[in-house]
Amino acid sequence: MSLDLNLRVITASNESEARAVLLIHGFASSAEMNWNRSRWVQHFIEYGRDVILIDLPGHGEDPYRNEGSWTPTRIREAIASGLKNLNLGSVDVLGYSLGARLGWEFAAYFPELVNKLVMGGPASIDPLAAFELDQARAFINKGEEIHDEYTAKVINIAKSESANDFDALFRLIEAIKTDPYKPASKVPSCPALLVAGDHDDLATTMPQLRRLLKNAGTESAIHWLPGRNHANAVTSREFKEKALAFLEDS
Repeated sequence: MSLDLNLRVITASNESEARAVLLIHGFASSAEMNWNRSRWVQHFIEYGRDVILIDLPGHGEDPYRNEGSWTPTRIREAIASGLKNLNLGSVDVLGYSLGARLGWEFAAYFPELVNKLVMGGPASIDPLAAFELDQARAFINKGEEIHDEYTAKVINIAKSESANDFDALFRLIEAIKTDPYKPASKVPSCPALLVAGDHDDLATTMPQLRRLLKNAGTESAIHWLPGRNHANAVTSREFKEKALAFLEDS
């Protein structure tokens, strides 16, 4: 059974021959939070781009809508199935944070469906693999202190969105831990743009992804956003402009 990603298409108001853009949100976010509130959807449709939105398992209005495994492998297969049903041909893909990891893997495994790839806040490792689930659960359920600095940071980010269901988020992390991120094992062949804030401590390994792309002969570019960190880079106007310019450059 394919995952229900709550896939929907926002159609641009003006007709255009431009490709649709698939937006993949980050962990403890949603299509609404990551892309609507940050005005990415409006940005793309104003330039004649249809936008494809999804909500990852454990996220969105119905976080428990899916049964079975929530692994990244299943997620990318569900994205592929949804896009094929739309019959749009290849699309451009923009993923942020966890969405960047999923975008890399999706472009690598389904090259026929991806024209260009933009990765925001990416890393060559999966930070969620180091997330301390036991400490996080003890904090949420019993108020016990989190000793792992990274786990505490993720929990604080997740708490900023009141709609988040922590049990659902923890279930997704469990699935991610069983399906390790190994970007060197399969590298995208489509042109790729890597973007992060220069204060983003989760994106310090982003140049390693660029190296993998260069070694594979894949066209790529990297851009650092001055003064931005992992939490606020996605709201950057400069990010939006760089992404659109890259996608529209033939």
